[in-house]
Amino acid sequence: MSDDSTIVITDIHKALSSTENEADQKPAALLVVGGELNGTLFDLVEPEVICGRSAKNSITLEFNGISREHFKLTMTETSFTVEDMGSRNGTYLNNDKVESPIELSKGDIIKLGAVALKYLPKGDPERLTYDKLNLEANTDRHTGCYNKTYFNGKLDLEVKKSKVTGTPLSLIVFDLDHFKKLNDNYGHDAGDFVLKDIAELIRKNGVREDDVFARYGGEEFVILLPKTNLKQSYEIAERLRKLVESHDFIYDASKLPVTASIGVADYRQGVLTGTDLFKRADEAVYKSKEGGRNQVSFYKEEP
Repeated sequence: MSDDSTIVITDIHKALSSTENEADQKPAALLVVGGELNGTLFDLVEPEVICGRSAKNSITLEFNGISREHFKLTMTETSFTVEDMGSRNGTYLNNDKVESPIELSKGDIIKLGAVALKYLPKGDPERLTYDKLNLEANTDRHTGCYNKTYFNGKLDLEVKKSKVTGTPLSLIVFDLDHFKKLNDNYGHDAGDFVLKDIAELIRKNGVREDDVFARYGGEEFVILLPKTNLKQSYEIAERLRKLVESHDFIYDASKLPVTASIGVADYRQGVLTGTDLFKRADEAVYKSKEGGRNQVSFYKEEP
């Protein structure tokens, strides 16, 4: 065998080993098969996972034919068992009605209403493909942040959760100041550089594991902060404002003038939907702009 052939085979083995190692780090999951959520993954990391329409559940699926608490998954040493929770329309495993707890095997299909979920066990390499597809579908390619579509879905879900559980929820919206002037003076490539650089800056210094950081459009970014009250989110927003103000955005040997006007709002009486919460935070952004820009304002209802 030639040396070239040996090198190729070695590289293939390394690639396969790398894939296996990456897969080993992945938990078991349910994959939505078909419908508008096709390809969505729900990681199974808790000992007990309840699925149904209620926002309290680990997996919330708001579709016709699904009960508030439809079925339960319970972790075992090697897999999960599935158990119907007295749902109106029943839970089906591989087209057979679930009458008692049944242990899941790779590729099993759970049906509830019109939704089908495929079971992928822990460490299954198949899920890496879906991780990649989800990342591409939910990510803004230029900045690496989540995109508007993904963010809006998470916003609606988190507002529903707060409505049911009473847990705090806050939203930060920030808009780059005089961004059009920056593009006009330094060129659109400079503007693109700023968007990418600021996204990386905030991602590394201001976003926690459970936060949802997204590019909402143009020069507007949003951060959804579950389990965070208004005071805490205001402090986070002010820290981010200072971070942006003090950062050196150097492009083509020029230091670019970059600051942000930021608005903060939280879930409280009068917020019924994700759109309501976004509008409040967006109003706070305009309050910051009217006040001179490069500042943080929070939403306050007029008396």
